[in-house]
Amino acid sequence: MEDPTKLLIVIDIQNDFVTGTLGTKEAEAILPKVQEKIKNWDGKILFTMDTHYANYLETQEGRKLPVVHCARGTWGWEIAEAVKEAYGKEIPAADIFEKETFGSIDLWNAVAALNAERPIEEIQVIGLVTDICVASNSIGLRAAVPETEITVDAACVAGVTPEAHETALDAIAGIQINVINRD
Repeated sequence: MEDPTKLLIVIDIQNDFVTGTLGTKEAEAILPKVQEKIKNWDGKILFTMDTHYANYLETQEGRKLPVVHCARGTWGWEIAEAVKEAYGKEIPAADIFEKETFGSIDLWNAVAALNAERPIEEIQVIGLVTDICVASNSIGLRAAVPETEITVDAACVAGVTPEAHETALDAIAGIQINVINRD
């Protein structure tokens, strides 16, 4: 039975960030731990999806990172098969937050609304990439539900580089977000 006081947020574990245009060996390496976390989670699970369109290269992000990725409707945009397998059923559309930028205001508002209905005691954040979307969404969640324990599982996140990953974990910990499984 799903514990309504526990929330797992899976950030952008999409093909382009695992093995596609922006994939890394570190992203591939976290998949077994991510699968284990999803399979064993007894609370609600929400997902974000980085989502871009034909005009991506004309956006601020596209000008600063001119690598087309996560174009809506493409293979690279899809949630990685390992995540879908671990979830074990069709992911409800209401539990997926498509976002055109690093953080998802819609996700933060949804979590705040859930918390208003029944206080969320624990949020865990996993996914890609530590130094961009994981950090952005963790910080947004800290603002949305300031009294909720928020944890980033370092074994289930990967950064653009190992150095950027470590720097982001330091910053996340600095704003009173727990960081676990940091080796």
